Amino acid sequence: MVKNMLGLSIFLILLIISCLIGIYYAISFNVLNDLKTKINEAEAIIDETLRIKYDTLMRVSNHIRTNMDNNKNYFKEYEKLKDINLSNFEMDRKLNEGYTLILKMIDDLNLNNDEEIVKEIENIKRLDEKLTAIKNYYNKNTSEENDIIRKFPTNIIAKIHGFKVKLFFDGKDMDDEIIDDFKM
Repeated sequence: MVKNMLGLSIFLILLIISCLIGIYYAISFNVLNDLKTKINEAEAIIDETLRIKYDTLMRVSNHIRTNMDNNKNYFKEYEKLKDINLSNFEMDRKLNEGYTLILKMIDDLNLNNDEEIVKEIENIKRLDEKLTAIKNYYNKNTSEENDIIRKFPTNIIAKIHGFKVKLFFDGKDMDDEIIDDFKM
């Protein structure tokens, strides 16, 4: 009888431990999946916003060209961006370069009071604010997911399900040995 009680006690303890491990596993997996979903949604919003920004910049560049005497296409490099396979980070950088060029040309051609251009520049500013917010959201969730992936025992769960450490939106890897990540 005592032997049966001892066997039952050991069985119950093992069952409880197994249940706790299962619960921990499920919670950890759900947290990783939630973060993955947030990151994927942020990537989709970034992608869509970059497309809108590109289209807006092209409208402004076309309007600028109609106001130029020589009608030279200073934006040819930027017009081809849609045809090149770029990451969202690289596209963001190129669009910011194009935006800087457009602002300079607006000043040079004295188009600061052109209603259409002013309206489009305001749209670009709003898009940039949205991009800044969503990039911060993306980086926050990426950082959180990377932290979970690196810690024991969730690193085992992450490895089983194929979760990998991701780069931040700016392409920086804080764990590599490159010390000039923050140089532009």
